[in-house]
Order: sequence, then C-alpha cells, then structure tokens
Amino acid sequence: MYEGRSFIRLMVVVSLLGLSVYSVNAQESQPGKTEAKPEIISLLGVKYFANADEKGEIAKAQEKLAADPRNLELIIALGRAQASVWRYHDAIETYTRGIKIDPKDARLYRHRGHRYISIRQFDKAVADMKRASELNDQDFDIWYHLGLAHYLKGEFAKAVAAYERCYFVAEKTRAQAEANKEGRDDSLVAITDWLYMTYRRMKKDAEAGRVLEKITPQMQVKENKSYYDRLLFYKGLKSEVDLINVEKATDLEIATIGYGIGNWHLYNGNRARSEDYFRKIVAGKYWPAFGFIASEAELTKRK
Repeated sequence: MYEGRSFIRLMVVVSLLGLSVYSVNAQESQPGKTEAKPEIISLLGVKYFANADEKGEIAKAQEKLAADPRNLELIIALGRAQASVWRYHDAIETYTRGIKIDPKDARLYRHRGHRYISIRQFDKAVADMKRASELNDQDFDIWYHLGLAHYLKGEFAKAVAAYERCYFVAEKTRAQAEANKEGRDDSLVAITDWLYMTYRRMKKDAEAGRVLEKITPQMQVKENKSYYDRLLFYKGLKSEVDLINVEKATDLEIATIGYGIGNWHLYNGNRARSEDYFRKIVAGKYWPAFGFIASEAELTKRK
C-alpha cells in the first residue's frame, strides 16, 4: 500500500545523488583512486577502483609488520587496512601470507574468504569459509559469510544450512550479552535478515515467518540498523517510505535498504519493481556492499 510513494521517493534519492544506471565512469566515481588498473570488473562488466590511503594506515601497518613479520595479529591488521580502502587483492595476498605461516588459523581463511566475496570470486569464498568452519565452528562471521557466498551463487539450500548454524551461534552470543547486561542484538538482526530472505527465496514462508517472531521494536541495535529496519518492514511495522531518508541517504544505505525492499518485491511477485531497485543500487558507487553485489548477481541472471 506504500509502494507508489516509496518508489517515487527512491527515484528522488537516486536523482539527488546524481546516479545513472550502468553509466558509472569508474575513474570519476572513485576520486581517491591511486592506480589505473581497476580493482575489479563487476559481474555486469563495470570497472571499479580502490581508494587512496589518505590516512597512511597501510604504510603504518606495513612498518609494524616489517618489525615482526610472522606476527599474525599484525598480518590481519595489514589486511584490514588494505581492505578499508578497497584494495582487496592486496588484502587477499596478505591473508595468504598469514596462512602460509599458520594454515590452521581460522581467522585468516575467514578474512580472505570475505575479500573473495568483495571481488566476486564466490567459489573461492565458499572454499575458504568451509575450511574456516572446520577449524572453528563457533564463529558467527564464518557461518554468516559462508551463507552469503552460497546465497550469491544462488545455492539457497546450502545458504540456509550455513545461516541456520549462524543463527544458533548468534542466539548463544545474545544470551551471553544479556547475561553480561550488554543487551546487544546486532548479530541476531543481521542473520535474521539474510535467513528470512533466503527462506522466502525458497518459498518457505512459514519458516521465514518464524524467524521474524523474535524481532521487536524494542531491540537494541547499533551497527545493523538498516537490517533492523528491513526486518520491521517485513513484519509490516515500517513502510517503504519509512526506510529512506531523502536528505541523508548514502550509496551504502541505498544498497543495503534497497536490496531488501527489491528482494521483497521479487518474492512477492513484482519482478519489474524488484529490478528497478536492483538497477538503482548498481548505479551507485559503494560497490563492495553486500546489497550491491547481490543486486549485480540478480541482474546478471536476468541478462
């Protein structure tokens, strides 16, 4: 019932941000880029570039690692610094270096697998996350990203298996947080969102409805507010109009919120509206966002 107004307002957001579908000039869209070679060529054939390390974080991390080259904490810190400016290939090389030092450290496979998702190499991401889960089956991020890698490949049954395991870990973490009076719901919100969407894509509406039961307006969410808003939308407690702030919307918000709404339209039978959302998302600049990558994957299937 909110669809007409919401769609118009999203169009306004996109217009205000000066976006145009599939017309991204990669060099202009990445003003901080430091190299002519693109970081990735997307699933849709668009070139995207890394950003400049304006704060010098990579150099600082490299200097520290040079003084202690087998320190895995410093290797992970360097990989994080590289990933923070979207130098994902460099980060992958860094984590590979760490794996050669300690091939049984689950964190290194998790971080590298995450960055394989960023560069759209989903098979390698699955392999790394599977290995990480064998080394540590209690890590939320491992199961979360394994589920995502399968989801992006369209392997929804495998995604559900990983997400259900992730949900179990998230509930344990939430119980511990409540016992410590921390009361944080971010992890549960994030996994509920992806598990709900995957169930819906599999036409398991009853299962999808059950995971929404624990989502309430009173939850304590700080980092995953966009996912939380999407869940409240799925429950009918928010409208499409409520999810987009025209004045403050960023490319990341459009990618995250827009993908959830577009996906909702898809499994509710409005394929054209879903495609409109996916196209608006990939016209943006935040190409590492999961919603951006998932929108690419959807549009690639339709091509």
